[in-house]
Parts: sequence; C-alpha cells; structure tokens
Amino acid sequence: MKNNIKIKCETTEDTDNLAKKFANYVKDGCFVNLFGDIGAGKTAFVRFVAKALGVTEKVTSPSFVILNEYHTSVLPIYHFDLYRLENVGVKSIIDELREYSEGKKLTFVEWAEFSQGEIPFKFMNINVTYDDDDVRYYEFSSDYYDEIFEGLR
Repeated sequence: MKNNIKIKCETTEDTDNLAKKFANYVKDGCFVNLFGDIGAGKTAFVRFVAKALGVTEKVTSPSFVILNEYHTSVLPIYHFDLYRLENVGVKSIIDELREYSEGKKLTFVEWAEFSQGEIPFKFMNINVTYDDDDVRYYEFSSDYYDEIFEGLR
C-alpha cells in the first residue's frame, strides 16, 4: 500500500493520544478495517477515537450484535464485527458495508479478514499487535487518506 506507518504505544495513555490524533483527521469520514488477535486493542482504539469525537454512549465490542452505532459524535460512527459471520453472512452485509463507506461517517470493521476481500472501496487498514510487555503497535496502511498519514507522522 502507498501509505504505511507503524506507531508504538507503551501505555493506555499513548493509545488514547494516538486515537485523539487520528480523530482529528477523520471528521469528514473514513472506512477503517481493523486486524489483530483477540485482546490486541482493536475495540480500545475505537473507544478512544469515539470518545475524542464526542461519543457519550458506552462504546463496546459488537461481537454478538455485529453492528454498534453511535450518533452523539460530530459524525455518525458505525462499528462492525465480522468475527461471528460465516461466508454467507458476510456476503449478506456487503451492500451495507458499501453504504457505510460513503459520505460523512466513520466506520470501523473489526475482523475485516473475514470479509473475504469483499471490501473494494476506499479504506484504511489498522493492524494491532502486542508484545510480551503489553506494548501495542498500531500499523496504519492505505492507498488513500494521505492527510491522515501526514498528521500521524
């Protein structure tokens, strides 16, 4: 991908600061695919971004409901989780995912690897990993959103 940056977060405060910085650049909307093992910090990152954008509701993982929506922010935030969807299930929501990729909205898709490559529109990937010391690494990549990468550098 054209743009790529990896950021180390040693503490929860570091992750919160990264999320605030990211939030400054997504106020016009962004479609974000999130990758990472269970417990890596995908939902925590979404929670911090949502808070930075003014969400007042409790931000939780959409693991069992597939989609959480937040409308108290400066823009609508949609938070999908594809983990529990089978092949047919993912195909049934592709049109919704396309719809949530258009206009001034922020969409996060956890476990995007289960989309079977069915996300052909403008997106950003964030891969979250961690090491034995509980340090998180957020690797952002995309062919789009140049201004976000400039802001994160």
